[in-house]
Amino acid sequence: MDDKTIQQAKTLANFVWQIADILRGDFKQSEYGKVILPFVVLRRLDCILEPSKGAVLRAQLSLPQGIDEQTRDMMLFGAIGGGIRVYNTSKLTFASIKAQNPAQLHDNLIAYITSFSTSVKDVFLDKFLFTDQLKRLSEAAILWKVFEQFAALDLKPQSVSTLAMGYLFEDLIRRFSEISNETAGEHFTPREVIRLIVDLLLVNDAQALTGKGIIRQVYDPACGTGGMLALTEEGMKDLNPDVRVELFGQELNGESFGICKSDMLVTGHDPENIAFGNTLTHDAHKGRKFHYMLSNPPYGVDWKKYQEPIKAEAETKGTDGRFGAGLPRISDGQLLFLQHMISKMRDDEAGSRIGIVMNGSPLFTGGAGSGESEIRRWMLEKDWVEAIVALPTDLFYNTGIQTYVWLLTNRKRKERRGRVQLIDASGEQFWKPMRKNLGSKRREIRDDARETIARIFHEMANGGGPWAEVSKIFDTTDFGYREIKVERPLRLNFQACVERIERLKLAKPFMKLDPAEQDDVLNVVTNRLSDALFKDRPTFEVALAKALKGAGVKIGAPVKKVILAALSERDETAAICRDGDGNPEPDPELRDYELVPLKEDWRAYVAREVAPFLPDAWVDEAYRDDADRGVGRVGYEINFNRYFYRYHPPRALAEIDAELKTLEVDIAGLLNEVAG
Repeated sequence: MDDKTIQQAKTLANFVWQIADILRGDFKQSEYGKVILPFVVLRRLDCILEPSKGAVLRAQLSLPQGIDEQTRDMMLFGAIGGGIRVYNTSKLTFASIKAQNPAQLHDNLIAYITSFSTSVKDVFLDKFLFTDQLKRLSEAAILWKVFEQFAALDLKPQSVSTLAMGYLFEDLIRRFSEISNETAGEHFTPREVIRLIVDLLLVNDAQALTGKGIIRQVYDPACGTGGMLALTEEGMKDLNPDVRVELFGQELNGESFGICKSDMLVTGHDPENIAFGNTLTHDAHKGRKFHYMLSNPPYGVDWKKYQEPIKAEAETKGTDGRFGAGLPRISDGQLLFLQHMISKMRDDEAGSRIGIVMNGSPLFTGGAGSGESEIRRWMLEKDWVEAIVALPTDLFYNTGIQTYVWLLTNRKRKERRGRVQLIDASGEQFWKPMRKNLGSKRREIRDDARETIARIFHEMANGGGPWAEVSKIFDTTDFGYREIKVERPLRLNFQACVERIERLKLAKPFMKLDPAEQDDVLNVVTNRLSDALFKDRPTFEVALAKALKGAGVKIGAPVKKVILAALSERDETAAICRDGDGNPEPDPELRDYELVPLKEDWRAYVAREVAPFLPDAWVDEAYRDDADRGVGRVGYEINFNRYFYRYHPPRALAEIDAELKTLEVDIAGLLNEVAG
């Protein structure tokens, strides 16, 4: 992307942002976007449609009587040409409205907006709720000032490209989200990150996209303003100008949806392919499959408020639904979006490719048997994961966290089957600092670095050559493990000492006894068992029974149990406690879990890693995996740090000492200034 386009977008954003000064006092800062964004869209549409205004009005006059809405739309679209699927049948334009009496401005704008084709009119009325904002502006007597500023803004396509408009919207929405304290997961994907995802999706498909009559469907389930869809189409057109690209998306935020749908209208795409609503609870493209899918879903955002339909679908439909592999924890829904996308992979020879950017949580959060681990297991055992690319930090506008691009496909090439490529593109050789920060965005991926990452992926670089430190390929099973339960025997000593008798007094079954019964039990353990130390439970049980019998005291099983518990303490030198069959009882406090690599036999692992250090330990073979019924629960995690760890030696002591001495001198000087 050329710097000129980016700079143009920034200049426009600064100009538009200044208009917000007019709103100050009458609108809260968090409400600025509700005025500014629809006005930008309206002005852009006005600039696009102004040259064809006469042709549309003439076409409207020639429409046959009783014509249906669909035919009417197609005839008026044809009058505009250029694939634009929006029209306005009013004689008004921003220029003509400006030339009229300012007192008529509110009515003129309402008439202008309601004269748009249905799709655009609905966006302004239902999603932007723009008529409400116009009323507030009019009542505050600032509508003319705001309109006048936008009327002076040149947003003609020949002056401002679609790409520059995309940057403009992103910059504005970033600013509005910052002053509204939006969460870290609700941010926009920088264009260089989108281009990297597109490059990775298409780098192996150049031949498949070549030729005439190629049609491809692209889908983003959290499409925002449509940046990912637009750049994917651009990347495919670069490979084959004749390819027909059909764009589909769904978006929950009304303002972003309105911008995206408006963009589809003016670029010749079917606006009905962009749906409004929550993708996870209402799949607006149910039954559809797509060639390419890419997304940057919200992360670190919980799905508690709409968990019921998701859990219901997972329980009732299982693997026939979208969430059959498992449900992640309620605090993060990223893996729900990924499962949704997988459910839309095509079953034909063409198959599908997925590119999704997420934070580190989906890589390793959740132990064996958890929802996250089961989802990872499902994807890896199905052999859908092609590669995962670690990106630099500080790439996004509202958060500086580490992010990762996952690449999945159900049509892996032969050499990739059963394997996953990890690429660590977080190093300094892949990014450059920005001259001026944009929110939390302090870095950007260089164009040459983006090409390098795509080439590393395409060539399947694996631990050798110039990229040995940044690219490694593993078998899918390398990320799997068995979590086995390791038990150690329970060893207890028993003694009726003061401290332990006090524990007995606080035990609930003991406290439920009558006072007289309590006294009888206390007399037995205090006077008849004395302070003798027993290191064998059966011996103590015999002594206890004898003491109770000798005192003529009878107790039930619950009371006996609390006596044994209260008067016992763990003792490594005591005899092993055994059950009725003579087997050692496990000590819950000494219980441990070992993660055995999936490729290794757990018996050999225990013999090597456990038995030499804990000779009395054993594996609970009843602790088994629900799916394969093998000993231990199967889990999967992908830990980048483990595979790309770089040792950084500590600084020399002399260097640290010198720094401390310098700091001491500085502190002493500051103290002298304060004292003086």
